[in-house]
Amino acid sequence: MTRLAGSISMLAVMTVLGMGSALADTADKKIALSNNYAGNSWRQAMLRSWDKVTKPAVTAGIVAAADPFTTAENQVTEQAAQIQNLVLQGYNAIVLNAASPDALNGAVKEACDAGVIVVSFDGIVTEPCAWRIAVDFKQMGKDEVLYLKDKLPKGGNILEIRGLAGVFVDDAISKGIHEAVAENPQFKIVGSVHGDWDQAKAQAAVAGILPSLPNDIVGVVTQGGDGYGAAQAFKAAGRTTPIIIMGNRQDELAWWKEQKDANGYETMSASIAPGVSTLAFWVAQQILDGKDVPKDLTVPFLRVDQATLDKSLETTEKGGVANVEYSAEDAQKVVDAAKK
Repeated sequence: MTRLAGSISMLAVMTVLGMGSALADTADKKIALSNNYAGNSWRQAMLRSWDKVTKPAVTAGIVAAADPFTTAENQVTEQAAQIQNLVLQGYNAIVLNAASPDALNGAVKEACDAGVIVVSFDGIVTEPCAWRIAVDFKQMGKDEVLYLKDKLPKGGNILEIRGLAGVFVDDAISKGIHEAVAENPQFKIVGSVHGDWDQAKAQAAVAGILPSLPNDIVGVVTQGGDGYGAAQAFKAAGRTTPIIIMGNRQDELAWWKEQKDANGYETMSASIAPGVSTLAFWVAQQILDGKDVPKDLTVPFLRVDQATLDKSLETTEKGGVANVEYSAEDAQKVVDAAKK
């Protein structure tokens, strides 16, 4: 390939990535993804999105590397060691999906003190030196109850399915759910289980608690990756299927469509898009490029309603999650919104 042809190819890739025609000042910088868990469809989609966006960015010379690393278990000690190793390996920025909001603060502070940029997303950290990208998870939990209030104004008994214990996301969504129930006392949470954002684990957990719950469960509030499992548990127990809030997984959306077509079943679905990892990548790249970026950034969660179900299902791959990836221009818009 001639030098001219190579330059044209690079500019084409950068245009697709939303970088415009100007070469970034980060061509020699290395960014790492530190991920604490990959055991469900959302995390797998997150990693695929990372590769889909960062590999072309490396090819275009925007950064020198964008390598993903996932710990074997959701353990704080293991991820802390991983962060320390990434610093020693010379990465200039670490994009972090954290196992804990505060237990990793020591390792994050060490990274910052070594001059490494740390951008946390989804599972964010509270260490002041780090950046944070998240949806308003507490509001997402509240919205679930508000949806039930709209559909079931008389209220009733609710089952709560939580995510991974100790993770910021789990705590925030659950807090929003409980605050909304307190504001709407016609609803009562009669049981709570951890489904770890995994269909099989959620099904087992719901199956285990159902015998001890009242027969008149009217709603199931969830966190994502658990709706289909909950539906299967209710079916196996011979119980009437309540309104189960979904979490944008393809199997959840497919089950919902089957029920909608068969009997008019209605619900809603919401989750943070797995592609938020790509937003975190671009934010880290912009910080390395010397841009002024606020420490706290908020993105909207991705919601599917009855009217958008069919289209959302059509564009979600089997076994995947409804998703969107972000460009550098998208990241700049989020940064600009935070500044306002």
